[in-house]
Amino acid sequence: MVETIRVNLKVNGKQYVLDIPPDERLIDTLRYRLGFTSVKEGCGRGECGSCIVLVNGLPRHSCLTLTATLDGAEILTVEGLAPEGKLHAIQVAFLETRGVQCGFCTPAFMLLTKALLDKTLDPSDEEIKQWLASAICRCGSYHYYFKAVRKAAEYLKKGKILFDEKEVRKNLYKLPLLR
Repeated sequence: MVETIRVNLKVNGKQYVLDIPPDERLIDTLRYRLGFTSVKEGCGRGECGSCIVLVNGLPRHSCLTLTATLDGAEILTVEGLAPEGKLHAIQVAFLETRGVQCGFCTPAFMLLTKALLDKTLDPSDEEIKQWLASAICRCGSYHYYFKAVRKAAEYLKKGKILFDEKEVRKNLYKLPLLR
């Protein structure tokens, strides 16, 4: 019989009580037990950052974190940024600035942006660089991510947090083509 540990987690605002093996990683709990597929595994060693989620408001590599150590924790994945039918200002900013390329690392960069903007809505270039340094983008979209952080901060300063998803989709077609 495999030993399990009971863990209480709040993921994206919903409470979960799970019986898990003591060596189960958070990435496996989130992806395979709970179905939050925005959490990606790239390297499995905490180097690429694709698995980053927010644990109690701070970025954490879910591939290096044992779920059993998080009893009582609040976890946020990209799926929890906005309710269904809505998009968070950060998601809109990433779309509008072309910060979504292949999409593999994008959820991690969005969560890093959230953690940063929860701390300050006026981050310096150096602060943005430091916060985003926890993840790697193989497409090289960093300049788009910088623009997305700035754009999201603008929205949040104006109190624009949630956007209607259908309206955003309609307006994306009006954006100028990249050159």
